[in-house]
Amino acid sequence: MRTRLHGFWAKRFCALLVPLLGISTGFSASQAQTFPTRQVTITVPYTAGGPTDVIGRILGDHLSRTLGQPFIIDNAAGAGGTIAADKVAKSSPDGHTLLLHHLALVAAPSLYSNLRYDTRSAFAPIGLVNIGPLVIVARKSIPATTAKELFAWIKVNGEKVTVGHAGAGSNSHLCEVLLAQALGVKLTYVAYRGAAPALNDLISGQIDLICDQTTNSVPQILAGTIKAFALTTPERNAAIPDVPTVVEVGIPEVMFSVWHGLYAPKGTPEAVITRLNTALAAAVDDPSVQAKFAAVGTVVYPNAQRSVAAHADLFAKDYARITRLIESAGIKQSEAK
Repeated sequence: MRTRLHGFWAKRFCALLVPLLGISTGFSASQAQTFPTRQVTITVPYTAGGPTDVIGRILGDHLSRTLGQPFIIDNAAGAGGTIAADKVAKSSPDGHTLLLHHLALVAAPSLYSNLRYDTRSAFAPIGLVNIGPLVIVARKSIPATTAKELFAWIKVNGEKVTVGHAGAGSNSHLCEVLLAQALGVKLTYVAYRGAAPALNDLISGQIDLICDQTTNSVPQILAGTIKAFALTTPERNAAIPDVPTVVEVGIPEVMFSVWHGLYAPKGTPEAVITRLNTALAAAVDDPSVQAKFAAVGTVVYPNAQRSVAAHADLFAKDYARITRLIESAGIKQSEAK
């Protein structure tokens, strides 16, 4: 009798449980269909007007129209991009707070001893956005007109040469480390809270040199306020076709491409990640977005490599590559401030 009664209640429990499981599954699907339910914040690790900010604002405008809610930019600058990353890592994992970041995200563990998040597990990749070169640019008054003349001037002046960057481990900083290694010199690095203020000081002649993202420097190159000497990719860039590549000027080891990825906090529902990835793909497929990217010297990521899995794979590979680069440069860990 006890066995039969136990079997009866077990069947009864299962009968009640199945509909509940259906409701749970339905909730996930419903969540994806209605997401976002309010304003979405794209957190950018650098100052307004910088290259990551420019990409974020172009994306945010399109995502707002696609998903029907405002996408705003939060410029949480400082500490080599770790302030923004920490802010997003601690935010609610519901897809309403996102992070737009580049290689400095994978570089941070090698650079800082006091990170309050685990870079490799704190974020959920959403998709890759764009890829483009850096360009070696100098103040207009520098006594060089060709890359050969610039490199000779750098070798003569050595540590007197002041080189600005957007923070330790930023794309500009890592490119400049490669440049110093290629030329066999030591440079004096000047850290800024972002690429925009570094470029402003270059224009005014306060510093000598920057490895800068084309998204930041192309307008100033075209305006003639700074000098451009070499692109860090094997091919020339359509926005500045007269600027040679590092291969052409004899320093191929300085090849360095910049990519941006969009992230959510770890634990964000897979259905929400999928919806965001689909909206991101629609944005970068839009000819108007591609034209805006091209105008600042960058291109959208290839279509076959925009999946969540492709983003995660590139992140893991560049984590290892950038870690080796920082170690080879002898850059010591410090505290992010």
